[in-house]
Amino acid sequence: MKRRICSQNHRKLRIIYYTLSVYSRNLSGIFFCNEFSKDRKIPGVHLKEKGKKMDRERFEKQLNFILEIDKEKQILRQTHIRGYSRQEDDAEHAWHMAVMAFLLQEYSNEKIDIGRTMLMLLIHDLVEIDAGDTYAYDAEANKTKDEREHKAAERIYGLLPEDQGKMLMDLWLEFEAYESPEARFAHVMDNFQPLLLNHENDGKDWTRHNVRISQPLKRNEKTATGSEEIWSYMEEILEQSIRDGKIIDDREEKQE
Repeated sequence: MKRRICSQNHRKLRIIYYTLSVYSRNLSGIFFCNEFSKDRKIPGVHLKEKGKKMDRERFEKQLNFILEIDKEKQILRQTHIRGYSRQEDDAEHAWHMAVMAFLLQEYSNEKIDIGRTMLMLLIHDLVEIDAGDTYAYDAEANKTKDEREHKAAERIYGLLPEDQGKMLMDLWLEFEAYESPEARFAHVMDNFQPLLLNHENDGKDWTRHNVRISQPLKRNEKTATGSEEIWSYMEEILEQSIRDGKIIDDREEKQE
């Protein structure tokens, strides 16, 4: 009897091990497949040649960048975390969007390279280490936003070895240009994530800033180009927030 139980347990362990091995291979393929590296100019896993010494200068530049971007955790956003106990920081925002993109990629209008999209989301707000967070509906601050952020991008991505710095700079510029399928879907996540949290927090951030419906509608003018289905859901949230008195309906004023 004991021998039979041991045999059954052994078979179960083999099945679990096999499943985890397959899952691990598939997941690594998302980020490091050859197609991803070659066609989209995002480096995959580059193993150092056996016996070749580490390029210490390159390594130290990479570490300097890694330590520098830790400052992103200090940049507070206007959006609050679920439960409204405190403001969200930029690093939390980036992590949250990257996970959302992976889970919601099926709703993209176009086929996307999910690894590229996730990396885009993880790095696109690093510029705010220097430029600060610009509130979406602050008209005055938005006038200088592009100039401040471009200057920040040059400094921050410039900390890396030239090849990696250029790659991240190009990826950031791609996000800003809104032209690729990945950039369009990344923008959907960038707009959907704070809206979702605001709605979950009973619209308190909208109420605090006296947000008018014309503001999120203008901000989301292109959201449907990335995902019509997610934009449709966002519209439902906005309409519900108007009915609940969390967002001011100024559409008639705009028409006049």
